[in-house]
Amino acid sequence: MTALKTVTGMAALGFVLAAAPGFAQATGAPPTTPPAQTTQKPTPPPAATAPVPEAPRPFPEGAKVAYISIQFIANTSVEGKAATAKLDALKKKKNDELVAKGTQLKAAQDKLQSGGTVMSDQARGQLEKEIERMQRDLQYAQQDAQQEVQETTDQLQGEFQMKLNPIIEALRAEKGLWMIFAPEGAVVAADPGLDLSAEVVKRFDAAAKTAPKK
Repeated sequence: MTALKTVTGMAALGFVLAAAPGFAQATGAPPTTPPAQTTQKPTPPPAATAPVPEAPRPFPEGAKVAYISIQFIANTSVEGKAATAKLDALKKKKNDELVAKGTQLKAAQDKLQSGGTVMSDQARGQLEKEIERMQRDLQYAQQDAQQEVQETTDQLQGEFQMKLNPIIEALRAEKGLWMIFAPEGAVVAADPGLDLSAEVVKRFDAAAKTAPKK
């Protein structure tokens, strides 16, 4: 059987800006002191115990097909988390650069709006040209940032898939499977034991620990 071909699209390695949640300050009158209790306090209910995780289902004997979730592997594996961290760092760097340029542009625009009438024609003209230059720089910087992020995303996805493919193929050969699907939620019904995602992550992480450091 030919080597396994896996799905190359990985939504988990996508590029999404996320705003940090803010903290609203609570307001209102301070709480009043409650009246003294004359009755016996009720016995508190016993603490709830954490649910016991369900044991993984065994792989069905004689099965010739299985499936995995590329998104699950990217979200939980060492390699996937590392790739996501690299994208997040690049995203933050480029976003900070664009914010700084935007702040400088706004300051120049505010200066022109507030003091344009008292400036000399030469000073106002120079400031207008400077604003135009800053607008062009910001537009070019936005385009360059998008291109760099896309190129980095493609590179990381390619490296991730190159490392992942041998792990999946070895597992397929070991279990004597005809094929392993990566349907990403398209399965309507299947034996849970056919899901080899957790096993792939386990072997993927083990391979990452033994891989030579660059």
